[in-house]
Amino acid sequence: MKVLSTTKAPAAIGPYSQGYEANGFVFSSGQIPIVPESGEIPEGIEAQARQSCKNVGEILKAAGVGYENVIKTTCFLADMADFAAFNQVYEEYFVSKPARSCVAVKELPKGVLCEVEAVAVK
Repeated sequence: MKVLSTTKAPAAIGPYSQGYEANGFVFSSGQIPIVPESGEIPEGIEAQARQSCKNVGEILKAAGVGYENVIKTTCFLADMADFAAFNQVYEEYFVSKPARSCVAVKELPKGVLCEVEAVAVK
């Protein structure tokens, strides 16, 4: 197993890693829309979805894979009313249409509107 770490995605804000590589799979931790350079959180679901997807992409890149290698994502929304807007941004990144779960949750860390995690193959 190999721990994945990159300064191009937000550092873990708890007792976990940004991701792991094991047995030909890459697992990213859930990525909230923190801009790694500034620590800022953009406003609005579209901007937050875009930043969350970019953060996942940087973890994938640290493992030597890309969005096209993703086989499963799990997406968390603070409000299911944001589903359509979230999807518009999500499909720009995950063009291979991996298997996906998308659920609304009561609350996300730092009060963000979305979180995305991914599983990819090498």
